[in-house]
Amino acid sequence: MWLFLANQTQTIMVSRAIPLVDLENYIHGNTIDRAQFVEELGRAFHEVGFVGVINHGIPQQLVDQFYSEAKTFFAMTEAVKRKYEIPELAGQRGYTSFGKEHAKQSQVADLKEFYQIGQIVRDGDQVKSEYPDNVAIAEQPEFLFSGEELYRAFEVSGNHLLAAIGEFLDLGNDYFRAKTHNGNSILRAIYYPPITSEPASAIRAEQHEDINLITLLVGASAGGLQVLDLKGQWLDVVPQEGEIVVNVGDMLQRLTNNYLRSTTHRVVNPPRELWHTPRLSIPFFLHPRSEMNLACLDSCVSGASPLQYEPITAGAYLNERLKEIGLKK
Repeated sequence: MWLFLANQTQTIMVSRAIPLVDLENYIHGNTIDRAQFVEELGRAFHEVGFVGVINHGIPQQLVDQFYSEAKTFFAMTEAVKRKYEIPELAGQRGYTSFGKEHAKQSQVADLKEFYQIGQIVRDGDQVKSEYPDNVAIAEQPEFLFSGEELYRAFEVSGNHLLAAIGEFLDLGNDYFRAKTHNGNSILRAIYYPPITSEPASAIRAEQHEDINLITLLVGASAGGLQVLDLKGQWLDVVPQEGEIVVNVGDMLQRLTNNYLRSTTHRVVNPPRELWHTPRLSIPFFLHPRSEMNLACLDSCVSGASPLQYEPITAGAYLNERLKEIGLKK
């Protein structure tokens, strides 16, 4: 895949690991623009599982503010941060300390700590009873406030992308709407601290696939994200300015009987000379409501593509996966 960047004096051809789409073409484009976007996004999710998105509608001001608040939080002492780690929440709200989460196929913990913000139900929906309250930081109340604002912006953009995927699957652009309204989505700030000694056999985030429907990731403060292509090669993902990275999660792969790909990815350690460099990233894991049925769509099952999964709800599947990655006992 290639991206052409032009200026007055030269044209530069830059190789990309993942395709690039413009969400503006879907939100405000004409019929032809929208149809082209649907096809481009669907093809990217079918063939690659990852896509870069520009004109995504997530205000840079909100991103910058939350990055700043996250840096301040993770710079606090371990004693202060651990006040906001609540074991019974299984890492789904508040702080999770360094070395707690691991990839499902690994028992070696990732080199990271994180803080999570969940859904806030404001319309009297009964699903509110399923969600614990977010964990406010007494020393830094702005952290949660800015995170909740960014959460809403991610929801809006994510729902546009799911509407397009609904069209691509011939389900209609409203297929996911009720299923994700007040869904169990998570905004996570991940901090990978400087590496101070030879890692025991861990990288910043071991190879894995995400649990949810789709993940939206704003640019990290340092490189390291890699995706595994169909040839078994690890490719560096380097977003351009103003681009977010979006990938298929296991729930969407399961729903489509592997037609849309939940691609393996990881965050590798920097070269030794850059071990002192920390990394901060902000993914938004877009989840449906717990009652959503993830049974494979009939349209995705055929003689050539036999049924791969038994029916399960999103809530039950999430519980299974949280146990696999060490966050839930």
